[in-house]
Amino acid sequence: MIKKAGKTIALALLLLSAGSLHAKVKLPSILGDNMVLQQKTEVKLWGWAGENSKVKVYTSWNKQTSVTTSDSKGNWLLQVNTAGAGGPYEIVISDGEEVALKNILIGEVWFCSGQSNMEMPMKGFDRQPLKGANNVIAKAKPNVPIRMFTTDSREGNWVRQFNKKPQVDCQGQWLENSPENVANISAAAYYFARYIQDVLDIPVGIIVSSSGGSMVESWMSRDAIEPFKEINLSILDDTAKIKNPNSTPCVLYHAKIAPLTNFSIKGFLWYQGESNRKNADLYAKLMPAFVSALRTKWAIGDFPFYFVQIAPFNYEGAEGTSAAHLREIQLQNMKEIPNSGMVVTMDIGHPVFIHPVDKETVGERLALWALGATYGRKGFVYAAPVYHSMEKKGQKIYLNFEHAEHGICPMWTDLKGFEIAGPDSLFHAAKAEIETSTTRLAVSSDKVKDPIAVRYAYKNYIEPSIFGLSGIPVAPFRTDNW
Repeated sequence: MIKKAGKTIALALLLLSAGSLHAKVKLPSILGDNMVLQQKTEVKLWGWAGENSKVKVYTSWNKQTSVTTSDSKGNWLLQVNTAGAGGPYEIVISDGEEVALKNILIGEVWFCSGQSNMEMPMKGFDRQPLKGANNVIAKAKPNVPIRMFTTDSREGNWVRQFNKKPQVDCQGQWLENSPENVANISAAAYYFARYIQDVLDIPVGIIVSSSGGSMVESWMSRDAIEPFKEINLSILDDTAKIKNPNSTPCVLYHAKIAPLTNFSIKGFLWYQGESNRKNADLYAKLMPAFVSALRTKWAIGDFPFYFVQIAPFNYEGAEGTSAAHLREIQLQNMKEIPNSGMVVTMDIGHPVFIHPVDKETVGERLALWALGATYGRKGFVYAAPVYHSMEKKGQKIYLNFEHAEHGICPMWTDLKGFEIAGPDSLFHAAKAEIETSTTRLAVSSDKVKDPIAVRYAYKNYIEPSIFGLSGIPVAPFRTDNW
């Protein structure tokens, strides 16, 4: 009897050993059915298998099998070359037992992150609708090659993820372009994807990872934020419970970006800033560090980083300037961050509604940046006009702009939102017009005989009055630094 039991135990151990050598491969959520892989590049595929196991990966677009060996903890990673845009394809991964990924497309992949204005789904927030979105949702077709991966929600229910330590996986899944899926995806990201898919006529994938109310500090890696000694990182090392992940450094990066940095992307879209309005001067330094660290983590070069300037809103009052200062910082960031671009949204704000109902304009202006600056399309405008310099002539100040080769408009009307000041640094409402004789933008005031500075739209909430010929608003600005 004892002899028989010993044989049974030995057999069980043998089967257990065999099972550990040939376990079914496990994959991170970002590698799944319906995904889009970045075209014409070397992409990473990775996961977990039996320890020290041979892992085979078959890719149907090139009919090739790649082989690697997992480490002593079962981790494995290999790189494969992708073809030009197309699909659907299949990937088969095996460590004794096959895992097949189906309905895979190859095209362009963009990462989309930020706070609530990026998170806001096509169906809107409760009691907060989006203009025209219902028709877009209804017309969504799975055969249109837009695919969406989201860490934010599952079947319309919010999924909140944060962690004190960097994670290797997160909750999320790739979704097809069906009405029920589009309803729950980021509106800004979807409108972007829809626009570039229509123009490029190839598959587009968007990875959406956002969190309403979040500060940029929460999205930064620890090594990126450690140089800023004014930011306390002690909570990452203690046992205290995270009460507000949206204002806790690093915890959103750890849970919602770190697990995804192996996945090849074309570029990054960012819609955030409202929650950093009260520390705008620090934000000016954090943003370049944030972008630099992202590019280091992905290790695919200085990929495009396009972001959205926050729209007009009352905040502490329409006449306040905290939001105006943050917009100024965002404009400064665009000039300092290589391969970046900023979408101006001065024409879609609302005094008491912090989530603009027009996300289509946001997505399309992001798409114009991508099409023009990344994909090299020509014949259209993608950059907003921005202040360049001023010239004083008598009691007038003339303003010059970049990205406005054919001038600012409209002509033959008084332009609102301008202020002018003299040596006393007191600003007065100004008369502004594009002169018929010079076709230049002139600013003046009877109350200021010796003007030295001009401000335009430098308020929390204000409606724009000047545009480029493309209809994109001029970015708000001031010529002083008082």
